[in-house]
Amino acid sequence: MNTMPYTRGGQLPGILAQRIAILDGAMGTMIQRYRLTEADFRGERFKDHTKDLKGNNDLLQLTRPDVICEIHEQYLAAGADIVETNTFGATSVAQDDYGLGAVARELNVAAAKLARGACDKYSSADKPRLVAGALGPTPKTASISPDVNDPAARNITFDQLKTAYYEQASGLLEGGCDLFLVETVFDTLNAKAAIFALDELMEDTGERLPVIVSGTVTDASGRILSGQTVSAFWHSVRHAKPLAIGLNCALGATLMRPYIEELAHIAGETFVSCYPNAGLPNPMSETGFDETPEVTGSLLEEFAKAGFLNIAGGCCGTTPDHIASIAQKVSRYKPRCGHKGALFGELELEAA
Repeated sequence: MNTMPYTRGGQLPGILAQRIAILDGAMGTMIQRYRLTEADFRGERFKDHTKDLKGNNDLLQLTRPDVICEIHEQYLAAGADIVETNTFGATSVAQDDYGLGAVARELNVAAAKLARGACDKYSSADKPRLVAGALGPTPKTASISPDVNDPAARNITFDQLKTAYYEQASGLLEGGCDLFLVETVFDTLNAKAAIFALDELMEDTGERLPVIVSGTVTDASGRILSGQTVSAFWHSVRHAKPLAIGLNCALGATLMRPYIEELAHIAGETFVSCYPNAGLPNPMSETGFDETPEVTGSLLEEFAKAGFLNIAGGCCGTTPDHIASIAQKVSRYKPRCGHKGALFGELELEAA
């Protein structure tokens, strides 16, 4: 990544050095609470579309923007410093599954504008709120064969991924995001395509935004789906000089702890983020996951006390109540301050 000064999001490094910043929680979990119908997803514009659209959450910024805006505002009211755009699956690659690849850029522009409006409403001089343009994984992977009988087969190329991510990021930039978040990385080659696209976009536009990269450890093996350990993942993306490196999704905080600790020790001066699921899936609970806000908040408080964190938030199953609990519990601790693999910032701040 280019090392020129940031033209947007320039206040974020200072915030992360001073305190643990709060990221928002799950979008999909919150959308499910609205019990939207196929008609909600279609709206008037897509009422005659030939494929089912229910579940295409990224489409809601066009058909139910009120829902998306309301969710953003609930997280901001809970104390989030950073709100992610509703664009987890808003690449043309993902939208092609719904026959909507052609509207991918529009989805990103609209999503960033909604998040921008919500953040501007809640921002103050002493607590700016920032929009993270979210670039999620795609349903196609550049590293893993879709055919067990042909290990060399691929259903997408690096260049195709880079083009899709460039289009997505361009829309997010136009809509007003402050930073880019390459998240839920299960294939480092896909992430490299996103990073390459961001670098190219910033070169083309002259804009410079912070970039955060967040991987996903899929099970107790401590590896992402394409086979890398946490350490290997970090060394594969560190050349991009992300503002922060982290982990999200797949695991709750309890199972994620050793991998966040490892990142905190090896990431040097790069900030560290963590936004786990609310524990394990539990279909009997209201959110579909088993941790209450109090439990998730207490687990992330432990991470903060240990000096692991610069950014804390939630992924699947978390709600504004979870984010409020996390914000309250980590606020007493200094952020991680890494240098050559050492940990600082373990001292507890004076309780308010």
